[in-house]
Amino acid sequence: MTTATAPAKETTPIAVGAAAPDFTLKDQDNKDFKLADFIGKRPVALFFYPLDWSPTCTKENACFSQDLSRFGQYAEVAAVSRDSVWSHKAWAEKLGLKHRMLADLHLSAIKAYGLWHAGGNISQRATVLIDKTGKVAWVKVEADITKERDYSEVEVQLKKLA
Repeated sequence: MTTATAPAKETTPIAVGAAAPDFTLKDQDNKDFKLADFIGKRPVALFFYPLDWSPTCTKENACFSQDLSRFGQYAEVAAVSRDSVWSHKAWAEKLGLKHRMLADLHLSAIKAYGLWHAGGNISQRATVLIDKTGKVAWVKVEADITKERDYSEVEVQLKKLA
């Protein structure tokens, strides 16, 4: 007889209402992004994505930059993947990306938020919105990792944080 085991914490998305795990990650300019710096001041929108340079991720990150004012008026925007600072820097320069891209090489934030895709050792495609108090206000993990997220849905949820 076998017993079923619960999904690992690092693959179970963080719950709405939970305290957002603090983290510090480097962005494409090798500057620290500390979640704690925004608590009490401004909501944060974290766009987790699998990999730089892939077709869907390229399209999404181009959208985040082109529509940065659309999202940035409601929250601090940052994209998170397991790629390196140098990959982010090269990608940002090639595509003209303006938003912050955070390098999570060790998957620490990705796993803390329960967004690890074990099969690829990458992040799920997911959006996590954190309110000004540091609580998770909304989480959406895309069922199909190859499909883009719904930007209108994200904007509707961001407006609720304003």
